[in-house]
Order: sequence, then structure tokens, then C-alpha cells
Amino acid sequence: FESSVHKYRDRDAFVNMGSEITFEDLNYMTADFASFLQNTAQLKKGDRVAVMMPNVLQYPVVLFGALRAGMVVVNTNPLYTGRELKQQLKDSGAKVIVILSNCAHTLAEVIDETNVETVVVTGVGDLLGFPKSTLVNGIIKYVKKLVPDYNLPKAYSWYEAMDLGSDSAFKPENCTGEDIAF
Repeated sequence: FESSVHKYRDRDAFVNMGSEITFEDLNYMTADFASFLQNTAQLKKGDRVAVMMPNVLQYPVVLFGALRAGMVVVNTNPLYTGRELKQQLKDSGAKVIVILSNCAHTLAEVIDETNVETVVVTGVGDLLGFPKSTLVNGIIKYVKKLVPDYNLPKAYSWYEAMDLGSDSAFKPENCTGEDIAF
């Protein structure tokens, strides 16, 4: 990962809805997210990070950020019911979940019955750039009404998590082929 993001830094790594993340962007964003996990969420190597998102630009940032920090990624189906989500979170021991706002109501139903301590809520458009991000998130929430009401009072927004991560240094973990990734 490290050599690829430097070697291809000017090339697009991911594209979604006409917006792209370059390899250089990916390098910095994953370091910020890894820092958030280490410093704000207080995770240690081997802790579990649940990811409940479809293919949006935040997904590779969370995935590679968690892996760079030595965490174990727990992919979680955005279509899970509360019962299914609770079982997976309990079984995996996930301490953090990054979840699409459209699914946050499901987590709100069961979070008290899990080990999840830190929640990051993101919208579909959060990495699409202004004004597209505002338009996409607004249409999804207010026009199409695809974000049911939820109550997760201690949740961080995507932007808050990334800002907190950028405020402190990420410490790369020495991972080997013996470490669990997923």
C-alpha cells in the first residue's frame, strides 16, 4: 500500500459519481482515519472495526485506514436487520462501526446490546466535494427520504472523525502475514 500510493500518487485510485480520490489523497485520508482509530477511539492492534457501507468513496478510506492501523475489518451488510447486525457485532467484538446514515436507525435499535463504543456516521455524498456532496446528501435525506430518523447521540460525523484524525499523528503498526485482516 505504502509504495503504491507514492508510486501512483497523481493517478486516480477510486472514482464514484464523477468524483475521484487520487492515490495521494488516499494516503493522507487513510492516515487521518487510522489516527482517529488509534487516538480518538483508542483502539489497539487487532481490535475490530465494523464497516456498514456500500461502495462509496469512504469505504476504501476506512478499509485501508483500519488495516494500516493494524485493526481487523468486519464487513457488515447494509441490508442487515437489527437482529442480524447485533449478532455480527457481538460475535466479532467490534468496538467501532463506520455506518452509512441510511442504516444508522438499525444500529440505534441494537447498539446498547453490543460492544461498540465509537460510531462514525457518513452520508453517501460525503467525499464527493462541494457542492455535489451537499446536493446528494440533501436529496437522499430530504427529497427521497432514504435516511430514517435515528438516535446515536455520541456518534461522530465523517467530517468530525477525519478532522480529529488529522489533529494527531498516525503510528504505523508492524503487521505480518500472521495478523488477521478481515
